[in-house]
Amino acid sequence: MIRCIIIDDEPLAQEVLENLISRFPALKLIGKCNNAIAAFEMLHNQAIDLMFLDIKMPGINGLDFISSLKEPPAVIFTTAFAEHAVQGFELDAVDYLLKPISYERFEKSIHKILKIFKPEGEVQKDYTYFKISGRLIKVPHAELMYAQSVKDYIMLCTTTGNYLTHMTMKYLNELLPSPVFLRVHRSYLVNPSHISRFDKNTIQVGAEVIPVGENYRGNMEKIT
Repeated sequence: MIRCIIIDDEPLAQEVLENLISRFPALKLIGKCNNAIAAFEMLHNQAIDLMFLDIKMPGINGLDFISSLKEPPAVIFTTAFAEHAVQGFELDAVDYLLKPISYERFEKSIHKILKIFKPEGEVQKDYTYFKISGRLIKVPHAELMYAQSVKDYIMLCTTTGNYLTHMTMKYLNELLPSPVFLRVHRSYLVNPSHISRFDKNTIQVGAEVIPVGENYRGNMEKIT
């Protein structure tokens, strides 16, 4: 779980970021701050992995704040001003998001963060938490048969039932471990241990016959 905080003096901006963060089970929002001084205190009292940091704030701005920290957490700048982007990346920012921030652009930032917080050799967990109807539900990997993209949602089909969660297939593919799960179609990701039959065009998992996308046929070699 990546522990993060929001630092922004605009309540609406905080609300937007909080909503975006809530859609990603890998992120845990620890707190929100209106200014750099409050953020400084929070950093000294809490273990924080990631900051979503505004630049133009009263008192100390975001650039000066990050420069003042000896060992800052990872930072994603969130601002309405594009002119500070170069300086932001010079301060080793993971990303620089321009307001208003779309879900798609936010998701790209989270892909970058996941790569940073998934060091090679890390022991993989055999479960993943998903946000289902406002609650975090633990889904063991062994029970997850396949996942299907349904517009802006993912249907998780497990041996004990189905769950609908708000995320993209691209994010899910990054979240789940490979080769425990394989992407076989732009709309499907499967658990090979539940495959009962397959050929170059289709895969059967339980009663579901899943198409194999032309761009994903190379992944079929990993099944055998």
